[in-house]
Amino acid sequence: MQEIILSNRIGQISAELAKRLNIDPERALELFYASKTCADLHDKSMGLYLYGNLYVVDEFMREKEY
Repeated sequence: MQEIILSNRIGQISAELAKRLNIDPERALELFYASKTCADLHDKSMGLYLYGNLYVVDEFMREKEY
């Protein structure tokens, strides 16, 4: 169940990234999956999964310095 929820969240995060970066959602998904932010989101010890999607998007933007 948690993987389904996380998968849904990643879709929402990618959609927001696509909007902010003015790129295709598929490209946003590729960029996100290749990021440290995504790895941190999957790592329960990091606690990033406790934060909202917009916070995660902001973390990605900081990581990539957009």
